[in-house]
Amino acid sequence: MTVRPGPGGARAGRVAVVGATGCVGRHVCAAFAGGGSEVVGVARRYAPHVGAHRFVPLDAAGCSPEQLAEFLAAEAVDAVVNATLGWGEELHRVNVELVERLIGALRLLPAARRPRLVQLGTVHEYGPVPQGTPVTELTPPAPVTEYARAKLAASRAVLGAAGIDAVVLRMANTIGPHPAPGSFLGSLAARFTEAAASPGERIELTVAAGARRDYVDVRDAADAVVRAAFAGHLGPDQRLFNIGTGTARGIDTLVLALAQACGLPASALALRTGEVAAQGASTGTDFTCLDASRARAVLGWSPRRSPAESMRAMAESARATCFATS
Repeated sequence: MTVRPGPGGARAGRVAVVGATGCVGRHVCAAFAGGGSEVVGVARRYAPHVGAHRFVPLDAAGCSPEQLAEFLAAEAVDAVVNATLGWGEELHRVNVELVERLIGALRLLPAARRPRLVQLGTVHEYGPVPQGTPVTELTPPAPVTEYARAKLAASRAVLGAAGIDAVVLRMANTIGPHPAPGSFLGSLAARFTEAAASPGERIELTVAAGARRDYVDVRDAADAVVRAAFAGHLGPDQRLFNIGTGTARGIDTLVLALAQACGLPASALALRTGEVAAQGASTGTDFTCLDASRARAVLGWSPRRSPAESMRAMAESARATCFATS
Protein backbone atom coordinates (compact mmCIF):
# COMPACT_ATOMS: atom_id res chain seq x y z
CA MET A 1 0.00 0.00 0.00
CA THR A 2 1.22 3.47 -0.85
CA VAL A 3 1.14 6.04 1.93
CA ARG A 4 1.23 9.69 1.05
CA PRO A 5 3.89 11.68 2.93
CA GLY A 6 3.08 12.92 6.40
CA PRO A 7 4.00 16.20 8.13
CA GLY A 8 6.77 18.07 6.39
CA GLY A 9 5.73 16.57 3.06
CA ALA A 10 2.00 15.98 3.36
CA ARG A 11 -0.08 16.07 0.24
CA ALA A 12 -1.61 19.51 -0.19
CA GLY A 13 -5.32 18.98 0.37
CA ARG A 14 -8.27 20.64 2.03
CA VAL A 15 -9.30 19.44 5.47
CA ALA A 16 -12.12 20.24 7.88
CA VAL A 17 -11.24 19.84 11.55
CA VAL A 18 -14.33 19.62 13.75
CA GLY A 19 -13.41 20.65 17.28
CA ALA A 20 -10.63 22.85 15.95
CA THR A 21 -10.39 25.03 19.06
CA GLY A 22 -9.88 22.14 21.48
CA CYS A 23 -6.64 21.05 23.12
CA VAL A 24 -6.06 18.40 20.43
CA GLY A 25 -7.89 20.08 17.54
CA ARG A 26 -5.66 23.15 17.57
CA HIS A 27 -2.58 20.96 17.08
CA VAL A 28 -4.28 18.92 14.36
CA CYS A 29 -5.00 22.18 12.49
CA ALA A 30 -1.36 23.25 12.85
CA ALA A 31 -0.05 19.88 11.65
CA PHE A 32 -2.18 19.95 8.51
CA ALA A 33 -1.23 23.55 7.77
CA GLY A 34 2.44 22.73 8.34
CA GLY A 35 2.20 20.07 5.64
CA GLY A 36 0.70 22.47 3.10
CA SER A 37 -2.98 21.64 3.51
CA GLU A 38 -5.78 24.19 3.56
CA VAL A 39 -7.51 23.98 6.92
CA VAL A 40 -11.15 24.73 7.68
CA GLY A 41 -11.55 24.96 11.45
CA VAL A 42 -15.01 24.12 12.80
CA ALA A 43 -16.24 24.79 16.34
CA ARG A 44 -19.14 26.42 18.10
CA ARG A 45 -17.10 29.46 19.08
CA TYR A 46 -14.05 31.14 17.61
CA ALA A 47 -10.73 31.13 19.49
CA PRO A 48 -7.70 33.28 18.62
CA HIS A 49 -5.35 30.29 18.41
CA VAL A 50 -7.05 29.10 15.20
CA GLY A 51 -6.87 32.53 13.61
CA ALA A 52 -4.37 31.37 11.00
CA HIS A 53 -7.01 29.13 9.39
CA ARG A 54 -10.38 29.61 7.77
CA PHE A 55 -12.94 29.28 10.56
CA VAL A 56 -16.59 28.30 10.37
CA PRO A 57 -18.70 28.70 13.54
CA LEU A 58 -20.87 25.60 13.58
CA ASP A 59 -22.44 23.37 16.22
CA ALA A 60 -21.86 20.11 14.38
CA ALA A 61 -23.65 18.07 17.05
CA GLY A 62 -26.74 20.21 16.57
CA CYS A 63 -26.77 19.97 12.77
CA SER A 64 -28.76 17.48 10.74
CA PRO A 65 -26.92 15.12 8.39
CA GLU A 66 -28.33 17.18 5.51
CA GLN A 67 -26.86 20.40 6.91
CA LEU A 68 -23.47 18.77 7.47
CA ALA A 69 -23.49 17.28 3.96
CA GLU A 70 -24.22 20.73 2.53
CA PHE A 71 -21.32 22.18 4.51
CA LEU A 72 -18.86 19.46 3.46
CA ALA A 73 -19.89 19.75 -0.19
CA ALA A 74 -19.53 23.52 -0.15
CA GLU A 75 -16.07 23.35 1.42
CA ALA A 76 -14.98 20.55 -0.96
CA VAL A 77 -12.70 18.96 1.65
CA ASP A 78 -10.61 15.84 1.07
CA ALA A 79 -10.82 14.77 4.72
CA VAL A 80 -12.80 15.61 7.83
CA VAL A 81 -11.35 15.06 11.29
CA ASN A 82 -13.54 14.74 14.35
CA ALA A 83 -11.50 16.08 17.27
CA THR A 84 -14.47 16.99 19.47
CA LEU A 85 -14.85 15.93 23.08
CA GLY A 86 -17.89 16.12 25.32
CA TRP A 87 -18.34 15.69 29.07
CA GLY A 88 -21.21 15.83 31.53
CA GLU A 89 -24.57 16.64 29.99
CA GLU A 90 -23.02 16.77 26.53
CA LEU A 91 -21.24 13.42 26.76
CA HIS A 92 -23.60 11.44 24.50
CA ARG A 93 -24.57 14.36 22.26
CA VAL A 94 -20.99 15.27 21.32
CA ASN A 95 -19.24 11.91 21.54
CA VAL A 96 -21.91 9.77 19.85
CA GLU A 97 -24.67 11.75 18.16
CA LEU A 98 -22.25 14.06 16.34
CA VAL A 99 -20.44 11.05 14.89
CA GLU A 100 -23.71 9.49 13.75
CA ARG A 101 -24.62 12.76 12.02
CA LEU A 102 -21.22 12.91 10.30
CA ILE A 103 -21.63 9.36 9.01
CA GLY A 104 -25.10 10.22 7.74
CA ALA A 105 -23.78 13.35 6.05
CA LEU A 106 -21.03 11.46 4.24
CA ARG A 107 -23.56 8.95 2.92
CA LEU A 108 -25.56 11.80 1.40
CA LEU A 109 -22.62 12.93 -0.70
CA PRO A 110 -21.81 11.40 -4.10
CA ALA A 111 -19.44 8.46 -3.56
CA ALA A 112 -16.70 10.10 -5.61
CA ARG A 113 -16.81 13.24 -3.46
CA ARG A 114 -16.91 11.73 0.01
CA PRO A 115 -13.98 12.91 2.15
CA ARG A 116 -12.20 10.48 4.43
CA LEU A 117 -13.41 10.63 8.03
CA VAL A 118 -10.76 10.44 10.77
CA GLN A 119 -12.34 9.77 14.14
CA LEU A 120 -10.23 10.40 17.26
CA GLY A 121 -10.86 7.70 19.83
CA THR A 122 -9.17 6.95 23.14
CA VAL A 123 -7.07 4.29 24.82
CA HIS A 124 -9.78 4.07 27.49
CA GLU A 125 -12.07 2.28 25.05
CA TYR A 126 -10.07 -0.85 25.89
CA GLY A 127 -10.86 -0.60 29.59
CA PRO A 128 -8.67 -2.10 32.34
CA VAL A 129 -5.89 -4.41 31.19
CA PRO A 130 -3.32 -6.41 33.19
CA GLN A 131 -0.25 -4.48 34.29
CA GLY A 132 2.55 -4.81 31.77
CA THR A 133 0.30 -5.78 28.85
CA PRO A 134 0.42 -3.44 25.82
CA VAL A 135 -2.89 -3.57 23.96
CA THR A 136 -3.15 -4.08 20.22
CA GLU A 137 -6.04 -3.27 17.91
CA LEU A 138 -7.15 -6.90 18.35
CA THR A 139 -7.62 -6.52 22.11
CA PRO A 140 -11.36 -6.79 22.87
CA PRO A 141 -12.63 -3.45 24.23
CA ALA A 142 -14.22 -3.54 27.68
CA PRO A 143 -14.64 0.07 28.86
CA VAL A 144 -15.90 0.68 32.39
CA THR A 145 -16.70 4.40 32.40
CA GLU A 146 -19.55 6.24 30.71
CA TYR A 147 -17.13 8.39 28.75
CA ALA A 148 -15.13 5.41 27.46
CA ARG A 149 -18.31 3.55 26.53
CA ALA A 150 -19.54 6.56 24.55
CA LYS A 151 -16.23 6.81 22.69
CA LEU A 152 -16.34 3.08 21.92
CA ALA A 153 -19.89 3.43 20.56
CA ALA A 154 -18.64 6.17 18.24
CA SER A 155 -15.65 4.11 17.11
CA ARG A 156 -17.86 1.11 16.36
CA ALA A 157 -20.28 3.29 14.41
CA VAL A 158 -17.41 4.58 12.26
CA LEU A 159 -15.78 1.19 11.74
CA GLY A 160 -19.10 -0.44 10.94
CA ALA A 161 -20.31 2.23 8.52
CA ALA A 162 -20.60 0.79 5.03
CA GLY A 163 -19.92 2.95 2.01
CA ILE A 164 -17.67 5.54 3.62
CA ASP A 165 -13.89 5.88 3.86
CA ALA A 166 -13.16 6.16 7.57
CA VAL A 167 -10.34 5.62 10.07
CA VAL A 168 -10.32 5.49 13.87
CA LEU A 169 -7.25 6.48 15.89
CA ARG A 170 -7.30 5.26 19.48
CA MET A 171 -5.01 7.74 21.17
CA ALA A 172 -3.10 7.53 24.41
CA ASN A 173 -3.39 10.40 26.88
CA THR A 174 -1.65 13.46 25.49
CA ILE A 175 1.00 15.72 26.93
CA GLY A 176 2.75 18.73 25.48
CA PRO A 177 1.78 22.35 24.89
CA HIS A 178 -1.66 23.76 25.72
CA PRO A 179 -3.16 20.83 27.64
CA ALA A 180 -6.80 20.82 28.71
CA PRO A 181 -6.92 23.00 31.86
CA GLY A 182 -9.07 20.42 33.62
CA SER A 183 -6.78 17.47 32.89
CA PHE A 184 -4.60 16.07 35.66
CA LEU A 185 -1.25 17.22 34.26
CA GLY A 186 -2.75 20.35 32.70
CA SER A 187 -4.05 21.55 36.05
CA LEU A 188 -0.71 20.68 37.70
CA ALA A 189 1.21 22.69 35.09
CA ALA A 190 -0.77 25.80 36.03
CA ARG A 191 -0.39 25.08 39.75
CA PHE A 192 3.37 24.42 39.49
CA THR A 193 3.92 27.55 37.41
CA GLU A 194 2.17 29.74 39.96
CA ALA A 195 4.09 28.08 42.82
CA ALA A 196 7.42 28.58 41.03
CA ALA A 197 6.68 32.30 40.89
CA SER A 198 6.06 32.36 44.68
CA PRO A 199 9.27 31.31 46.46
CA GLY A 200 8.65 29.44 49.67
CA GLU A 201 5.32 27.95 48.64
CA ARG A 202 5.09 24.19 49.21
CA ILE A 203 2.79 21.79 47.36
CA GLU A 204 1.63 18.52 48.86
CA LEU A 205 0.35 16.08 46.27
CA THR A 206 -0.91 12.51 46.34
CA VAL A 207 -0.79 10.40 43.17
CA ALA A 208 -2.33 6.99 42.60
CA ALA A 209 -0.07 4.26 43.92
CA GLY A 210 1.43 2.23 41.10
CA ALA A 211 -0.30 4.18 38.35
CA ARG A 212 1.51 3.85 35.01
CA ARG A 213 0.14 5.25 31.78
CA ASP A 214 1.05 5.77 28.16
CA TYR A 215 1.35 9.47 27.29
CA VAL A 216 2.03 10.68 23.74
CA ASP A 217 2.98 14.22 22.77
CA VAL A 218 -0.06 15.94 21.31
CA ARG A 219 2.03 17.16 18.37
CA ASP A 220 3.08 13.60 17.55
CA ALA A 221 -0.56 12.54 17.79
CA ALA A 222 -1.49 15.34 15.38
CA ASP A 223 1.15 14.06 12.94
CA ALA A 224 -0.58 10.66 13.07
CA VAL A 225 -3.90 12.29 12.19
CA VAL A 226 -2.35 13.87 9.08
CA ARG A 227 -0.88 10.56 7.99
CA ALA A 228 -4.19 8.76 8.52
CA ALA A 229 -6.08 11.41 6.56
CA PHE A 230 -3.73 11.25 3.57
CA ALA A 231 -2.85 7.56 3.53
CA GLY A 232 -3.64 5.67 0.37
CA HIS A 233 -6.26 2.93 0.19
CA LEU A 234 -6.78 1.25 3.55
CA GLY A 235 -8.09 -2.29 3.68
CA PRO A 236 -10.89 -3.37 6.03
CA ASP A 237 -8.33 -4.49 8.62
CA GLN A 238 -6.43 -1.19 8.39
CA ARG A 239 -9.06 1.25 9.63
CA LEU A 240 -8.20 1.16 13.32
CA PHE A 241 -4.86 2.37 14.67
CA ASN A 242 -3.41 2.71 18.16
CA ILE A 243 -1.49 5.95 18.64
CA GLY A 244 0.82 5.76 21.64
CA THR A 245 4.44 5.36 22.68
CA GLY A 246 4.28 1.74 23.79
CA THR A 247 5.70 2.76 27.18
CA ALA A 248 3.76 3.04 30.42
CA ARG A 249 5.37 5.67 32.63
CA GLY A 250 4.86 6.15 36.33
CA ILE A 251 2.56 9.05 37.13
CA ASP A 252 4.87 10.10 39.95
CA THR A 253 7.80 10.27 37.49
CA LEU A 254 5.81 12.43 35.10
CA VAL A 255 4.71 14.75 37.91
CA LEU A 256 8.31 15.25 39.04
CA ALA A 257 9.43 15.91 35.46
CA LEU A 258 6.68 18.49 35.02
CA ALA A 259 7.58 20.23 38.29
CA GLN A 260 11.20 20.48 37.16
CA ALA A 261 10.17 21.85 33.76
CA CYS A 262 8.01 24.47 35.49
CA GLY A 263 10.99 25.60 37.58
CA LEU A 264 9.62 24.29 40.86
CA PRO A 265 12.42 23.26 43.24
CA ALA A 266 12.31 19.66 44.39
CA SER A 267 12.16 20.92 47.97
CA ALA A 268 8.86 22.65 47.22
CA LEU A 269 7.06 19.44 46.26
CA ALA A 270 5.97 16.78 48.72
CA LEU A 271 4.86 13.80 46.65
CA ARG A 272 3.11 10.83 48.19
CA THR A 273 1.43 7.78 46.71
CA GLY A 274 -1.92 6.47 47.81
CA GLU A 275 -5.49 5.84 46.77
CA VAL A 276 -6.82 8.71 44.67
CA ALA A 277 -10.39 8.03 43.62
CA ALA A 278 -10.83 11.13 41.48
CA GLN A 279 -7.70 10.50 39.49
CA GLY A 280 -8.77 7.06 38.34
CA ALA A 281 -12.46 7.86 37.99
CA SER A 282 -12.16 9.34 34.52
CA THR A 283 -10.17 6.43 33.10
CA GLY A 284 -11.22 3.30 34.94
CA THR A 285 -7.66 2.01 34.97
CA ASP A 286 -4.25 2.80 36.42
CA PHE A 287 -2.35 1.11 33.60
CA THR A 288 -2.45 2.01 29.91
CA CYS A 289 -0.02 1.05 27.18
CA LEU A 290 -0.69 1.04 23.43
CA ASP A 291 1.11 -1.11 20.91
CA ALA A 292 1.37 1.16 17.85
CA SER A 293 3.05 -1.37 15.54
CA ARG A 294 0.24 -1.13 13.00
CA ALA A 295 0.56 2.66 12.76
CA ARG A 296 4.30 2.29 12.19
CA ALA A 297 3.87 -0.36 9.51
CA VAL A 298 0.93 1.13 7.61
CA LEU A 299 1.14 4.88 8.23
CA GLY A 300 4.88 5.19 8.74
CA TRP A 301 4.17 6.94 12.04
CA SER A 302 6.10 6.79 15.28
CA PRO A 303 6.39 9.23 18.20
CA ARG A 304 9.36 11.57 17.90
CA ARG A 305 9.31 13.72 21.03
CA SER A 306 10.66 12.65 24.41
CA PRO A 307 8.70 13.11 27.65
CA ALA A 308 11.22 15.79 28.67
CA GLU A 309 10.48 17.76 25.48
CA SER A 310 6.76 17.40 26.09
CA MET A 311 7.04 18.60 29.68
CA ARG A 312 9.13 21.62 28.67
CA ALA A 313 6.52 22.57 26.07
CA MET A 314 3.72 22.10 28.59
CA ALA A 315 5.53 24.28 31.11
CA GLU A 316 6.21 27.00 28.52
CA SER A 317 2.56 27.18 27.51
CA ALA A 318 1.49 27.24 31.16
CA ARG A 319 3.84 30.15 31.85
CA ALA A 320 2.53 32.04 28.83
CA THR A 321 -1.04 31.57 30.00
CA CYS A 322 -0.25 32.42 33.60
CA PHE A 323 1.58 35.65 32.78
CA ALA A 324 -1.01 36.66 30.18
CA THR A 325 -3.79 36.48 32.76
CA SER A 326 -1.88 37.86 35.73
